[in-house]
Amino acid sequence: MAMPSTRSDHGGKPIRLTKREIEVLSLIAQGYSSKEAADQLYVSKRTVDFHLANIYDKLQVNNRVQAFRAATRLGLIPFEPTFSHTGGES
Repeated sequence: MAMPSTRSDHGGKPIRLTKREIEVLSLIAQGYSSKEAADQLYVSKRTVDFHLANIYDKLQVNNRVQAFRAATRLGLIPFEPTFSHTGGES
């Protein structure tokens, strides 16, 4: 089964994130820092930052929030809001 291609607004080329880029972006979207994401993935912080730079370039964004929004809008990652809270429900 072929994966649907997502076309960017610039140039019409399909945008494809690697499995690792999706993993990095998903952790960042959950609020992990680059160092925390690196620890979760057993890689260096530099490697996570490298993946983030590639993600920003592919999505033509400048920061984590823009990357998450663009990737969600394009269907590259699912939108799953996670609200962490301590204690009981309000």
